[in-house]
Amino acid sequence: MGIRVSNVYYLIAGILAVLFAVTHAWNGQSAVLPTLEVNAITMDTRTVFMYVWHIITAENLVFGIVFILMSFQGDRAKVRFTAWMIVSILIVRLMVILGITAFQNASALMDTLIDSIAIVVYVAFIILGIRMKPKKARRSDATFQ
Repeated sequence: MGIRVSNVYYLIAGILAVLFAVTHAWNGQSAVLPTLEVNAITMDTRTVFMYVWHIITAENLVFGIVFILMSFQGDRAKVRFTAWMIVSILIVRLMVILGITAFQNASALMDTLIDSIAIVVYVAFIILGIRMKPKKARRSDATFQ
């Protein structure tokens, strides 16, 4: 008997989260973080921006690993709370992104479209995984007394 995926939605969510972590780190290192090397920005501000950027990268990586591990868990009740907690964090993350963008520069809301869609798709896969019904035992597998 080998290892078997019991929740494909969690597996997809985990793979997406790991990809989000990689692309977030890559985008940060290649496009966003180099712009901080402007002399007008203090070293303290650069440091804060860099660690906040990398917190999101690390968070995505941890969520990805957790969902990949949860995808092999047979008892869905044991992981449901964790899945809902991560969904809550992701929804709050989306609200912060949209809220701060709208407050600072409403015309830039379209710039958040790709990130927003990614978070909504990610959350949808997690909720599909939460709502996934357990497979019923086949008659030959069931024991009757």
